[in-house]
This record gives sequence, C-alpha cells and structure tokens, in this order.
Amino acid sequence: MVNPSAFKGKKVAYYTLGCKLNFSETSTIIKHLGEYGVAPASQGECADLCIINTCSVTDIADHKCRQAIHRMIRENPGAFVVVMGCYAQLQPEAVSRIEGVDLVLGANEKADLIKYLTTYWAQQPPCSGGHLHRFFAVKTKDIKTFAASCSRGNRTRYFLKVQDGCDYFCTYCTIPYARGFSRNPPIESLVAQAAAAVSEGGNEIVLTGVNIGDFGKSTGETFVDLVKALDRVAGAKRYRISSIEPDLLSDELIDFCASSRTFMPHFHIPLQSGSDTVLRLMHRHYDTKLFAHKISRIKEKMPSAFIGVDVMVGCRGETPECFEETFSFLSALDVTQLHVFPYSERPGTAALKIPYVVDAETKKQRSKRLLELSGKKTHDFYAAHIGRQAEVLFEKAPSGKAMHGFTRNYIRVELAPERSLPEYDNRLMTVKLGDFNQDQTALKATIIK
Repeated sequence: MVNPSAFKGKKVAYYTLGCKLNFSETSTIIKHLGEYGVAPASQGECADLCIINTCSVTDIADHKCRQAIHRMIRENPGAFVVVMGCYAQLQPEAVSRIEGVDLVLGANEKADLIKYLTTYWAQQPPCSGGHLHRFFAVKTKDIKTFAASCSRGNRTRYFLKVQDGCDYFCTYCTIPYARGFSRNPPIESLVAQAAAAVSEGGNEIVLTGVNIGDFGKSTGETFVDLVKALDRVAGAKRYRISSIEPDLLSDELIDFCASSRTFMPHFHIPLQSGSDTVLRLMHRHYDTKLFAHKISRIKEKMPSAFIGVDVMVGCRGETPECFEETFSFLSALDVTQLHVFPYSERPGTAALKIPYVVDAETKKQRSKRLLELSGKKTHDFYAAHIGRQAEVLFEKAPSGKAMHGFTRNYIRVELAPERSLPEYDNRLMTVKLGDFNQDQTALKATIIK
C-alpha cells in the first residue's frame, strides 16, 4: 500500500546511460514519482532520492556507470541511492558494495520501485546505521515482468516501449542476461498508450524495445499486427521504428510502411558485420544476401527512405580479409548512415572462445574508415534533397538559438535563430530545404507554411 505522504516534498536526481529504451523507462519512473509529489531536484540542489539507470553493452559503459554512481553519491550526500538497469542486473552484488548505494534493482524488480521506496520512507528513522546495501535481481530465466513505458521526456517525440528482452543470444552480447527473454504486452494496451500520447499533443511516437521485431511471443500476435493497429489510432501523425533485426523485417512490414499514413520512411537495421564468416561466428540469424535484399526492398518501395545500420568492428574472428568484406559490402549498399562501435569483451559470452583477437589500434583504424564512409553516404543523401519541399516536426530551441527538426525521412533541418519562433515548437511545418548549415549537420530550411 503506497503512502503518498511519505513521498510528498521529496526531490529526485536521476541519470540514465545507454539506449533509448533506458531513457524512456527513466522518464516514466520520474513521471510516476511526480504523481506522488516527488519533484526533480534543481541544479545544485541536494536530492532526497537518486536514481541511476545503467547500461552494460560494453566495458566502457560499465565504467561510465560506476562513475555516474559515485558522482551522484558525492553530489547528493545523505540521499537514498537506487541503481537499476542492465549493469545492475548483471553485477548486483558488486554494485551493492559501492559505498553510498542503498538499493540495486534488477530487470524484474525495477517496476516495483515505488513499493521499495514506500517501505524505506515508512521507516522512522528511515534506516539505522547508514545505507542499506540491498540488492534484488533474479536470474535471467525468472525475469517475467514487463514495465510499461510511454514517455515524452524533454523532447518533442514520445517513446513507446512495445517489447522487452531477447531470445537471440548472439555470442558477443550480454543483453539477454540483463533484460531476460522476449516478452510484450497485448496490442490493445499499446494502442491505448499511443492514443493517450496523441491526446497529450504527441506528434511523433518512436516504438522502442530490445528486439521489437520479435513482438508477439507473449500474446500470440505479430509486430505487423501491432503496426497496423497503431496506424489506425485517430489523430496519430508520425511513428518511427527504433531498430529492427533484418530477419524480422518482413517484406509485408516494408510494404505496409511504404503505404502507411503514419509510419515514416526511416529504418534502423543492425548488420554488425558484412562478412558471412563473422556473422556465423556471432550467431546472427541472417547472412549478407538477406540483408542486401531488405535494403533493396526498402529502396524499391521508398526511394527516399533513411536507412541507418549498426556495424561492430574488431570482434573476435574479424580477420583483415573479413573486415575488407564488410567495407566492400557497405560501400556498395544504398544506406544512409552507419552507427559504428568497437567490439568490447564481455565476461561470460561465447565470443571469448573465438581465438582470433583484434588489437585496439586496429579497431580504431577500422572504425575511422567506416565512419568516413558513413559521413560520405549521409552527406550525399542530404545533398540529394536540397531544393525539395519537406514536412518537418520542429523541436523547442533555447532562446536565441537555431531551431531544429526532422523531415519524415529523418533529415535534420535547421531554422535560422531569427526565424525560429516559439509557436513552431512541436508543430509540423512545410519547408523548402536549402544548403548545409555551417557545421554540415543539417540542411537550412525556409518555412513555406
């Protein structure tokens, strides 16, 4: 039983690392706390509660998590400190031993944060002898809960969590251990959340999850069923699919998005490697032929679609020949942008059994080459749209600064400061796309209507 008086007047500080899903979940938590009277702490104000939502996709991410935890403890002496997220699920005992951490919540427990806080704040005094150092994180097979999340955060777009967990167990990845197996709520509940976001003024909703194309395992539905249902939500203007595995990106889904009123011509598809040898070592569920077919199908149906691609460099087994295969494959592929990241050794993963190891300097050089290729592809894609008209959803800008927004196919657009008006915030406007801005990160725009 929640006692609202125990929460009223409290201040919370929070920090999120990692993916869009983490940011969405944190935003939802802060919203729920606000309903009980807990307000975000102002800059420089000492908080009563600190929440750190962690990531563990790489060893660098782990290091950043530890830094964030220590910083929050140092800046908020005496606060009740809660650590949750993937790092908390994978290393709960280690996190709980950090001096100043009170509570560590795994993937199955974070949805019950309010319950844990009620128990803590109901104590008089709250706790004796300093910090609690408690952790709650069940084993992967026992992660069953789905914590619903549809949040706006500080930006224009909403993030709707449609799925959690993953059943793929790629050899380099710890996410299934951190998030559990694939699960999802029924379509009906997601449609209701999307409709609520639209009623609040949400003009763009991003579908998030760990492996969203696997949607439906919990409910006997499919991701295409979900997309079609969301497309029918009255008043909905824009949806984006955050990321979808190539083997789960069906031709039916591509064809539907091409004719959809609301689903944008924008895809983000993990490739990881353009070498079939490496894909097999990774235990990925496709080969380069299937991936190339998906890109070709998208471009056939939506010639101006923006296609982002994840690429991992320097994983175990990626010989110089395998990397050159990847570079050649991506060079010939009609994609817009590459999200390049170096392979990071993760304890307990099957990849550690692969004998061929790539050194750090080689990873750096390979990343540099792919980032240069990405820069050229993105520049060429933007340049091809100069002079065209486009619909842009603008985002609020600081006073005196240029306003930015995105076209339907995810081209970043900039409006000069003297032309940026508050009434353009969260509005869909028709613009004419001009030349690149000063730092080449957006196209200048002129409002038509």
